[in-house]
Amino acid sequence: MNPLSFLPFIVLIGAMFLMTRSAKKKQAAAIQMRNEMQPGTGVRTIGGMYATVKEVHDDTVLLEVAPGVHAVYAKNAVGAVLDDEEYNRIVHGDGEDAFDVDGAVVPDDASSLTDADADEDTSDDAKIDLGKKTESDDAESDEKSESKTDGEAGSK
Repeated sequence: MNPLSFLPFIVLIGAMFLMTRSAKKKQAAAIQMRNEMQPGTGVRTIGGMYATVKEVHDDTVLLEVAPGVHAVYAKNAVGAVLDDEEYNRIVHGDGEDAFDVDGAVVPDDASSLTDADADEDTSDDAKIDLGKKTESDDAESDEKSESKTDGEAGSK
C-alpha cells in the first residue's frame, strides 16, 4: 500500500482531536464560570431569563427572578454570569442603551384597545355562527314545540 493513502485518515483524526480539545476547553470554562458565582451576581439562564443569585449550592443555585420571587435552578442552567454594569443595562435599562419607550405602550387591561363603536355593531355579517343556541333561538324552538300537537311531535 501507498503511504499517501493513509493521509486523509490522519488529517481526519487530527481534526477530530482539535474539535474535541476546543469543546473541552469551552466546557471547562463554563464549569469554572458557574463555580465562581456568588450571591448578588447577575446571571442569564440558558432559557434567556435574567436573575440575581441569592444562594449557591453544590449542584443548584437559588435565583431571584423578580423582587421577592425565588426559584431553584440547576447550576448547568446558568448560561452566563454577567458583570454588574451589563446586568443593570439589560434588566433595568440603565446606561446609554436604555429601552426606548417612545413607541406605543401596552396598557394593563384591554379596555382601551376596544373601540366603543364596535360594541354597538349589530349586523349579522359581524357575527360568526359557532353552533351555539342563543336566547332568541331557544324562544323560537319553545314556540314551535308548543304549537305542535301530540301526533305531530314524533314525526319530522
